[in-house]
Amino acid sequence: MNQNVCQSMRQTVEQLRTEVKVNRMKISQTCQELVKYCEQQSRHDPLVIGVPSSENPFREKNSCILL
Repeated sequence: MNQNVCQSMRQTVEQLRTEVKVNRMKISQTCQELVKYCEQQSRHDPLVIGVPSSENPFREKNSCILL
């Protein structure tokens, strides 16, 4: 059991070494950049501008009905 604990601690130390190398940014800066990106991309977003009915794959199909 002691060997399992030692292995677990080694994995934890390796994970912490990896995490300490991650470049961190302030949340205020990240939020501003995210808002700016969303605003720039909104004119290409079909959820914001909609999809023309001619390009909409989910529109109701017109079917031929014989009378």
